[in-house]
Amino acid sequence: MKKVQYIDPIIGSVGEAETETSHGGGKTHPGACVPGGMVQLAPDTITGGDNGTGYNYCQDTIEGFSFNRMSGIGWYGDLGNLQIMPVVGETDLRSGSNEFAPLVKGKEGWKSPFSHERETAQGGYYSVELDRYNILAEATVTCRTGMLRFTYPENSDGRLIFNFSRRIGGKADFEEINVIDNKIIEGHIKCTPAGGGFGHGNGGIYYDYYFSCHLSQKASQIKFFSNEEYVDGEITSFSHEDAGLVACFGGEVNEPVVLRCGVSYVSLDGARKNLSAECDSFDFDATREKAAEQWEKVFEKINVEGSDETDLKIFYTCLYHVLLDPRCSADVDGSFTFGDGTVFKENYTNRTVFSGWDVYRSEFPLLGIIRPDILSDAVKSLLKIATYKSMSLPRWELLGINAGCMVGDPGAIVVSDAVLKGIDDFDVREAYEIIKASTYCEKELYGKPFESIRPDCKQYIEQCYVPEELSDTLEYLLADYTTAKLAQKLGKQEDADAFINRVKTYKDNFNKELGFMAPRYEDGSFVYEENEYDDDGCVESNIFQQSWFVPYDVSGLADLLGKDRVFDLLERFFEKAELGALWNDDYNHSNEPCHNITHYFSILGKPHRTQYWTRRVQKEAYRTGAFGFCGNEDVGQLSAWYVLSAFGFAQVCPGEQVYYINTPLFKKAEIKLDSKYHKCKVSDTFCVACDKDPLLYPYIKSVKFNGEELKGLCLTFDDITSGGILKFELSESPCESYGIDVPKTFLY
Repeated sequence: MKKVQYIDPIIGSVGEAETETSHGGGKTHPGACVPGGMVQLAPDTITGGDNGTGYNYCQDTIEGFSFNRMSGIGWYGDLGNLQIMPVVGETDLRSGSNEFAPLVKGKEGWKSPFSHERETAQGGYYSVELDRYNILAEATVTCRTGMLRFTYPENSDGRLIFNFSRRIGGKADFEEINVIDNKIIEGHIKCTPAGGGFGHGNGGIYYDYYFSCHLSQKASQIKFFSNEEYVDGEITSFSHEDAGLVACFGGEVNEPVVLRCGVSYVSLDGARKNLSAECDSFDFDATREKAAEQWEKVFEKINVEGSDETDLKIFYTCLYHVLLDPRCSADVDGSFTFGDGTVFKENYTNRTVFSGWDVYRSEFPLLGIIRPDILSDAVKSLLKIATYKSMSLPRWELLGINAGCMVGDPGAIVVSDAVLKGIDDFDVREAYEIIKASTYCEKELYGKPFESIRPDCKQYIEQCYVPEELSDTLEYLLADYTTAKLAQKLGKQEDADAFINRVKTYKDNFNKELGFMAPRYEDGSFVYEENEYDDDGCVESNIFQQSWFVPYDVSGLADLLGKDRVFDLLERFFEKAELGALWNDDYNHSNEPCHNITHYFSILGKPHRTQYWTRRVQKEAYRTGAFGFCGNEDVGQLSAWYVLSAFGFAQVCPGEQVYYINTPLFKKAEIKLDSKYHKCKVSDTFCVACDKDPLLYPYIKSVKFNGEELKGLCLTFDDITSGGILKFELSESPCESYGIDVPKTFLY
């Protein structure tokens, strides 16, 4: 069985405020994608609400198919441009399910009911039957192009509606459309924050979207429309803020209509070149086969063997989501832009969609092992933005724009960690100077005005905390820790010492009276908290959850919490949680601040509890079906945690190249290493092998790495990427005395 057959893009595809028992809200989509592809061509069930992909499994109508979107995100989403809907006969000239363009003159819109029973989603392919019109709609893609195939009822009045103003989270600002010989439709869609988009405009996202669409059949008539009215006259060009057109096929559509379309964020010429290079025929089935082959090829690098088909489906679907982003944003000739008209060409693939606060925890540590080339591209892309715009590395990046979503300085964390892994084929010293300027809120760098994402206040600069903001404080301290490690590697010991002295102040945020971390006022006094479940100063978390966020000094944190108390707190943290719930006040797997805390047990000398709780999270927070994720998938982070834990480890602290071991999920797993970025001293593969089925024997009795028994249950990044075999002897019951010899844990 090919691995691509395990991909189930329906997993996690529930959107806003829809749950089944305690699961749901993954906010993924089932559309056609290839690894890291610019195009994600998927059905749209709605335009509105916090349904960031445009698709929500819980809805029962489809309004069209659009060519780009994000996956696993909240904040109302963005993109979703070039929406195309096949219909039969005359319809209203609105979809009827777009809250930004509601029906005024029509009654029901052009949307169509559909059934999930007649919906198919696979790696690189999607199809659905539109019940209202009895049309079979199919989609497939290449990296920069998409194909749609519509099979109409015989002798029907088949039509295609093009909705050019549609945009997830808002609407496009302006569209310019040209029709050539009723067979080629090209244009330019302009989107700015004025039209909404990410955060309903608060993300500040702006971009130009160019497309060149070719039809397999010449339309007998093209009719432009705007504001629910047809435009008078037979015209071939139209510009408007609310442009659309209907392509009519003469009432006798007796074979499928295929549309192939190249897109670009740079230029119309770029869209044409992308189409010519990647999709030069209307052979839909051949393109679909190539898309599946791309997934099969990337999966060749990772092989797992297990007894549970459900686990295999979840694993490869999670791996699928990991590899969607960061995606290519450059044309086939390497051209890319950040939305201001300046065009760049570099010797790497420019990538976009960096959900920094989420993905530095597991997604990027995983990429460092399985796809260091993608990690390298992503770092170079972030650095290009920072150098061009003279600013900090972006916190949450989309199409070259720092949307500013969430908190902290994750760009500094990811770049520093990459260098410390030896993934450093870029100007490391320039990167360091950008990070350093950011940490000190410098106003100038290299003779140019510099914009920092860090807070410019006395308490942060001098006393290392952000008044009334606990999450911000702890996130910045982690970034400072990774910066200290980077400075040390570069021989800048004075800088390193200064940064580590900053980090040591984390203890000042511990409120002894409360017994937990807490935010502080400008005068240094603590904000009153009734108990650990208060959420003052906490971003998408509470005091209890944030109090664990000291991954660089877990032992020191245990001293603060109390040696006799810390394990009781940890056990309560997990025991009280419903691990698969959409939200928890205790351990909350649906959101990032809690990720990797299962491995704190190992650091503190009780690895058998890491083994127990990691397996519980794997089995209870992930399942198949649309409700399969316990919460927002977060651009690969939720999936990456699962993939790493399935291999049998997690990087708890970025900057520190230590991966703590848990019981693998599969009896055997193998990763093909990349000799360009990995040392491969022992082998060009890293293999995990268990003597028994881990599902039946969930505890570790002993572990040998390349024939040598491990005393502490951890490996370094260099160990893993040097290659070899990690052999597990497993047990049905806990082995409490094994693996407790843990090396000194961090804080420099």
